[in-house]
Amino acid sequence: MAPHVLILGGTAEARALAAELSARPGLRVTTSLAGRVSRPGAVAGEVRVGGFGGAEGLADWLRERGVDAVVDATHPFARAITANAVRATAAAGLPLVVLRRPGWRPGPGDRWHPVASLTEAAELLPRLGQRAFLTTGRLGLAAFASLTDLSFVVRSVEPPEPPLPPHTRVVLARGPFTVAGETALLREHRVDVLVTKDSGGAATAAKLTAARDLGLPVVVVRRPPLPDGFTPAGDVPAVLERLDALVRP
Repeated sequence: MAPHVLILGGTAEARALAAELSARPGLRVTTSLAGRVSRPGAVAGEVRVGGFGGAEGLADWLRERGVDAVVDATHPFARAITANAVRATAAAGLPLVVLRRPGWRPGPGDRWHPVASLTEAAELLPRLGQRAFLTTGRLGLAAFASLTDLSFVVRSVEPPEPPLPPHTRVVLARGPFTVAGETALLREHRVDVLVTKDSGGAATAAKLTAARDLGLPVVVVRRPPLPDGFTPAGDVPAVLERLDALVRP
């Protein structure tokens, strides 16, 4: 039976990894998507959509489908999925490789304010500006709902889930974005503070350059830590190198 790799996906890196692995003869690849985005990008190989029923359900699925290795290539803030993957692979006796693109780092001229959570970001925001650009995704915006004196521009791929701040304008868009486009958006909406998660990667980094050029403060929500004992692979080639030592067609 062909070796079977499960990718917990939803990121550009997960799609790239699926394409690389699917091109290898004698290897079966399945990508699992949580189903939170209604129109995900095309993914090579087999695709399943939806949850597993927690760590126990995932462990059962791994055993039933004859999976040989798991790659967690989810969003850096998908903490619950990563925790379930750790427990499930331990229960099933399988190797787990965690793929995490490197986080962003401030440079000269950046006015970053790191915080540990969206709640901390909301607490800090009134001291930094009155017109905020939120690029933290469509989930968790309830943390800002009580800020009735501020105005918000919220950008997400899918319509955000309520509750939202009362003075909110929603922009639906999918990256990658350009510095020119981000600069125009910030100026058009007269934004004076940016709020983002440290998702890393180039696709959405242009907003940071635009904010720097305009002299705007940026509230950056730090990533949750990985479970103890896990050193992430930073890109697709690093994952492939690890898999080569674990799975052989």
